[in-house]
Amino acid sequence: MSTSPYAQLEQEWRRLHAFHGALALLRWDAAVMMPRGSADVRGEQLAALETEHHALLTAPRITRLLDRAQANAQGLEDWQLANLREMRRQRDHAIATPVSLISRLARATSRAEVRWAEARRQNNFDLFAPHLEEVLNLVRDKAALLGQALGLPPHDALVDEFSPGVSTADIEAIFKALSRRLPSLIRETLALQAQRPSMPLTGKFAPGKQRALVVEVMRSIGFPFDRGRLDESEHPFTEGVPGDIRITTRFDNADLFSGLLGALHETGHAMYDLGLPQSWRDQPVGRDRGMALEESQSLLLEMIVGRSRAFVRYLRPQLEKHFAVSGPEWELENLYRRLTHVQRSLIRVDADELTYPLHILVRYEIEKKLLSGELAVRELPEAWDAGMEQRLEVRPTGAADGCLQDIHWALGSFGYFPSYALGAVIAAQLWESLRSHIPEIDEQIGRGEFGGLFDWLREQVHSLGAKVSVKELMKHASGQPLSANALLRYLEAKYLEPAS
Repeated sequence: MSTSPYAQLEQEWRRLHAFHGALALLRWDAAVMMPRGSADVRGEQLAALETEHHALLTAPRITRLLDRAQANAQGLEDWQLANLREMRRQRDHAIATPVSLISRLARATSRAEVRWAEARRQNNFDLFAPHLEEVLNLVRDKAALLGQALGLPPHDALVDEFSPGVSTADIEAIFKALSRRLPSLIRETLALQAQRPSMPLTGKFAPGKQRALVVEVMRSIGFPFDRGRLDESEHPFTEGVPGDIRITTRFDNADLFSGLLGALHETGHAMYDLGLPQSWRDQPVGRDRGMALEESQSLLLEMIVGRSRAFVRYLRPQLEKHFAVSGPEWELENLYRRLTHVQRSLIRVDADELTYPLHILVRYEIEKKLLSGELAVRELPEAWDAGMEQRLEVRPTGAADGCLQDIHWALGSFGYFPSYALGAVIAAQLWESLRSHIPEIDEQIGRGEFGGLFDWLREQVHSLGAKVSVKELMKHASGQPLSANALLRYLEAKYLEPAS
């Protein structure tokens, strides 16, 4: 009996999934373990695999099978129809980008990643600038080709790669709503905060002890260390595939919470990836539904859960166990106030919930100008500093705490940054719905029980994979269209809370 065109496509995508996993682990190794001098070697390896992956995806045979499967789709299940749609989407994106460009971009980003880390350590943008120029030129070519093939403006085409179905217009409507309210909300919060200051957490917190705390918290959340691991890197990230998830964070011996919150953020990514439908795991429909949804899961865990009174009730005994802390600064209310402390700061990954979206807005505005050519790479540091001063009223002291703090552009990830702000919006909307369905969620989290949280997320988000769009998922999970309203309600209730 001959195999149907659709079944043949599933088999082809199993091969593509294996390439995807191999590329993910090579990228993880480059950031965590690879010797710095090996960047060119790794670039060649990545380029070879990217080229082969691209060749498989764009082969004429795939196009023929897609057409035949579409013509005989009447017997397919709903998830298979969605899978066929996602297969064609991946093929359309790939065929719009020549293999020579894919290869050149893989080599350029591999070199740029290493030079970015070096430039950041030395606080010297000039070391990175020529590599960013090379990456940017290649990304511009890619954006133009993708846009032409998909009928989208170049920046929309890049955003669509990371957050399918979300347009620049959607993003700018959300940014407009946030820009209207956040500046005044930040001022009001800072004024309230000044009336009830918190005590600082002083001391040195050994990275080894911090790691032990983080591992214990991750185990309580449900991260499976038999199918994943925790390491350290310059910039926290999550890589791998659902059966082999790699998380990194970074520890600061003067800051107890930065490593923990970084790990919570990445654990949110990992739990989403691990919750994707097992039976679809090697198919496009079994992938995540884009980075906006990915970031919603990480920000929900890091910002909403990790900075809640309920989580502090769970965390307080763990802090005593691992660090033998005591005294008034370690009481529940002070810990909560430290975790919800609002500050106009320079570093995005350490930013609080209120100022975080403004960090993204600065990057979004700069990214569009870089792509259009309105802003030259050599002008980036000054544009960044001016944007931070305008939006957040702070000015970087150098490139390391300015335009070199994020790795995304070195990796060619233009179009990614909006997903962080969209993620915050989605997280708050999901949280509002989740609380209405599980009124006892705070009590559960306070006891260190995260099963209810993740059962709901798996049912409403994770188990759908890429079967539906973000907008459809949000309408189903929350009963409301995607908007900034829930996030603003959440922030106002939390940060303008009357004194008890």
